[in-house]
Amino acid sequence: MTLQLERPLRYPDTGSKPLMDKRARWLVVLGFALPGSAQLLAGNRRLGRFGLGATITLIVLGLLALAGVLFARDLTLSILLNPIVLLVVQVLIVAYAVLWLVLGFDTLRLTRLVRVSTGWRVPIAVLSVVLTLLPVGAAAWAATTVNAARGAIGEIFVNAAPSVDPVDGRYNILLLGVDLGADREGLRPDSISLISVDAETGQSAMIGLPRELVEMPFPETSPMYEVHPNGFCAGPNAFGEYGGCLTTGYLNAIYSEVEVVNDPQYSYLYEGMYPDAVSRGSSPGIEATKDAVAGATGLEVQFYVLIDMHGFAALIDALGGVTVDVQVPIPVGGREDEVTGEWVDVAWWIEPGLQTLDGENAQWYARARHLTAGSDFDRMDRQRELQAAILAQMDPANVLLHFQEIAAAGSDLVKTDIPSSMLAYFVTLANKARQFTPVTFNMTPPEVDQEFPDYDQIHALVAQTIAAATPVPETTEPVEE
Repeated sequence: MTLQLERPLRYPDTGSKPLMDKRARWLVVLGFALPGSAQLLAGNRRLGRFGLGATITLIVLGLLALAGVLFARDLTLSILLNPIVLLVVQVLIVAYAVLWLVLGFDTLRLTRLVRVSTGWRVPIAVLSVVLTLLPVGAAAWAATTVNAARGAIGEIFVNAAPSVDPVDGRYNILLLGVDLGADREGLRPDSISLISVDAETGQSAMIGLPRELVEMPFPETSPMYEVHPNGFCAGPNAFGEYGGCLTTGYLNAIYSEVEVVNDPQYSYLYEGMYPDAVSRGSSPGIEATKDAVAGATGLEVQFYVLIDMHGFAALIDALGGVTVDVQVPIPVGGREDEVTGEWVDVAWWIEPGLQTLDGENAQWYARARHLTAGSDFDRMDRQRELQAAILAQMDPANVLLHFQEIAAAGSDLVKTDIPSSMLAYFVTLANKARQFTPVTFNMTPPEVDQEFPDYDQIHALVAQTIAAATPVPETTEPVEE
């Protein structure tokens, strides 16, 4: 077969137009289907062998990666999501794109267009250029996508610690929604949730905590317990017989209590009580907040994920908007008239009904407290609804289509102390979680009074929520004889 092709391809009868037409078409098709083969048959054999070898090597690596994803997903993803491996992949893509470009235009040279019949010259030239440039363009997109992924992973997952085992079969992750605007001092979460995920099945429970929750008990192992042994700001504590603290005493004020207000009571936090917080991508204020949420829910909080509301809007725009069912009109901007009590100077309204919101409108939908029943509690529900809607739209096709925008938004959107070594595992777990509807529990009235919380009762309600999000063991029915 090789000899039969090689004779007319390498040593053609240049005086035969039909033969030269057929030869040119063959070379272009072969050069596209198996880069390097055209040079091997009709050109520089050394270049052909190199191109063919590079092509076969990439095909084998691609097949190995596919087999790894199918049969050893966690191990393969842990390798492929490593920033160094991604850099190697990016370099290989760029190098092969350059090689493809060289092979493509060399193949066009080998066709000897001047010997091809007039009617075939333009079609062959156009086909050759298109089949050369389209794959190079695809490779350029792939290289920039890999670069975006590498940058996002490096910026978000700064914790290089080893993997952490689940607690009672679950991973508990604190989700903080904050506004990190330049005019805001410290970190005051607007949205506080605890996500508890079954380590095997991905079944999840979402527990919403009011930002104005008070007197959260700290675990005895927490350094905050030494200052507040009877709950945050509750007496007696280090501030006095009747308690006290330096801020409002709310759950969302703990970060400021520890880090923004400079007081000797908390100086020991910077002298070794949370010694590895910063190196893990966290901070003493966040660690203290994790301890407070652990005390309030009865669950050990292992990691946190912080979502900035500004990056949150960029993510939604990158996804092409988010679809939610708006229950009541939500004002964008405006103020309350001191005389009439009406809401005036509204830029526009987010009307009730099924709406696809862009980033700006989604921000207003998540943060608005005015003209909504329940104020903060109602806002908590809307924020959880948005979180669920975003997760629902993070399907593989949509993520791939908008990957670079999502990665760019993600580096500004998210901070976390989840170890980079667990990234592949959590990607797999998130994929499993998509088949389940999260079980939700919000600490809102009538179940929970945020001003006078009964934490024994709250722990029981949280335990019920976790039980509802835990897979039921399969039982074997006895076989009747």
